[in-house]
Amino acid sequence: MLHDVVALVGPEVAAFELGVLSEVFGLDRTGEGLPGYDFAVASATPGRVPTSSGYAVHVDHGLDRLERADLVAVPAWTSADVAPPPEVVDALHRAVDRGARVLSICSGAFLLAAAGLLEGRRAATHWKYAPLLAERHPSVDVDPDVLYVDAGSVVTSAGTAAAIDACLHLVRIEHGAAVANAIARRMVVATHRHGGQAQFIEPPSAAVRADDLADVLEWARRRLHEDLPVRRLAGQALMSERTFVRRFRESTGATPHRWLLEQRLALAEELLETTDLPVGLVAERSGIGSADTLRHHFARRRRLSPQAYRVSFRGR
Repeated sequence: MLHDVVALVGPEVAAFELGVLSEVFGLDRTGEGLPGYDFAVASATPGRVPTSSGYAVHVDHGLDRLERADLVAVPAWTSADVAPPPEVVDALHRAVDRGARVLSICSGAFLLAAAGLLEGRRAATHWKYAPLLAERHPSVDVDPDVLYVDAGSVVTSAGTAAAIDACLHLVRIEHGAAVANAIARRMVVATHRHGGQAQFIEPPSAAVRADDLADVLEWARRRLHEDLPVRRLAGQALMSERTFVRRFRESTGATPHRWLLEQRLALAEELLETTDLPVGLVAERSGIGSADTLRHHFARRRRLSPQAYRVSFRGR
């Protein structure tokens, strides 16, 4: 169970990325029935650490604080070709060897790659740094398009706001969808964004506001149990199907089919966690269709059956 979280910072720390970790894991929400975390910031050299935003933070803990962490998170790191301190590398390996997870944010992937933790793994980093990471570490399968990659003991995320996606993902797999949704609502962010970094690399040819389709998306969320072909969605948006699909991808980074599937699976998870509905009825109410179809998607998404998911996350 995820309980103890440590942010590992270098000679300088990215303020926003550290702030995301503090927001997700550092705030006490136990009064709202949500999990509490023992959150700390550590460095190889405790004391005054400058941020990338012009002010400094005081770090109380050294690397010994990593020894009991369930999650060690690296809120960005230098992308320069500089070997990390051996004691930092050793501390990261000890954490993974005893079963802790390691999370990198943005350029934090450079530290994990230099430490040998990404050998033969798929990994993410900011699209701007992806070519450099791939060139410097050819044994790492760098994916420049995704928001984060979960490789089990190691999770890597893309730039800045993708840290929120990766952190909420970890909360979701540890505590369930209801807890992740509650924290996301408090943070006023989407509990799960769809699509990847590709939508941010180059601006679309026509300016598209992120909320262009907000009303249609909300309309669809209230009708996930219904048949929602592109034709119906496009009609609700008062667009042709071709225009709607293009605008949908530009706005969300996903196809309508993929977006609907993710929304329906998220609803199915919530129903499994919070109700006693039979699996077949959960599949029907979430728009998945049949219990067999739901089992198929859960096997791919969670590597669990719906019933096993319910047992694991019910009441967390």
